[in-house]
Amino acid sequence: MAIIEAVNTVPVLAAIKRPLRTASGFIESFPLVLIEVLTDEGITGRAYCQVYLPALLPALEASVQSLGQLIQARALAPREVHAFLLKRLRLWGVKNTLCTAMGGIDMALWDAYAKARNEPLYATLGAAPRAFKCYYSVGLYDAKSVVEVAQEAVENDYPGLKIKLGFPTLAEDLAAVRAAKKVLGSRALMVDFNQSLTFAEAKIRCRALDAEGLTWIEEPILADDYEGCARLAEMVTTPIQIGENFNGPEEMQRALQARAMDYVMPDAQFIRGVTGWLDAATLAQGRGMEMSSHTFVEASAHLLCATPTAHWLEHMDVAGSLLSERFNLVNGTLTPPARPGLGIDWDEEAVEKYRVR
Repeated sequence: MAIIEAVNTVPVLAAIKRPLRTASGFIESFPLVLIEVLTDEGITGRAYCQVYLPALLPALEASVQSLGQLIQARALAPREVHAFLLKRLRLWGVKNTLCTAMGGIDMALWDAYAKARNEPLYATLGAAPRAFKCYYSVGLYDAKSVVEVAQEAVENDYPGLKIKLGFPTLAEDLAAVRAAKKVLGSRALMVDFNQSLTFAEAKIRCRALDAEGLTWIEEPILADDYEGCARLAEMVTTPIQIGENFNGPEEMQRALQARAMDYVMPDAQFIRGVTGWLDAATLAQGRGMEMSSHTFVEASAHLLCATPTAHWLEHMDVAGSLLSERFNLVNGTLTPPARPGLGIDWDEEAVEKYRVR
């Protein structure tokens, strides 16, 4: 079996099609740490992890490098490495930046492992390729500007669109939803508050949105307020969606026990990579709960193939500008490529262009 020789990193501010505005901030370009796991057999595993604030990019890169030092000279066995890191970090814990670093490394390890088997990741996971319906995921747009992004979703044949909400007033939120719905017609519309509301305000706004025919309302309140999310899910007709902020499958388990959501959408890095995702998929299957992805288009396309209750694939292409070959949509769906591993190769000129010096 191959041996891990090194874990290399490159910090970048990746170009994105549309700057991302949320209720709590503005993301003009995406801060990513590109990860390469090098092995003694010449196999390179590639993945990335992300952080929303450029100021935190050095901390994320340092975390990846530190974990990389811990796993040098270990066998390329992703599950065993995952278990080793969890045990080694037990006293410190695996949360937030360290959790995202571990998730990114885990994805790179599985990429290398699948390449060593000369098969795409979905095959390594015992799954067959599938075409997943994608929703176009964008930021916060008012009733006037949302028309353009909704038209873009229609023109690109997306079966769904997700917009951010959280304007100063409910009237502004409703106006944006209705303007988007007018353009989308029968296509799905999801909304995301990014945890911006108090429980009292969420109760008012979510109940008002019940009449709008939304596919789901995402993270209306603090994501780890499982009791509050459960109360909202009970009193609101529209499905409540959470999950992107679970730090590992253990938090998803607690949310499921609390009945905190109607749908679930783990994030590939926060759930601690491929290994953590597989555990999360088992939890969702046990509850019969439909499970979607959060960002990480490339890994998520493979992971959903191995998810019995797979639902939607979020299409927010944060790393596409850095790839030598993008993961393209066909009729609003995305099928993972049959290339070995995740199917990721960097466009070195683009990486150099967006590298943080």
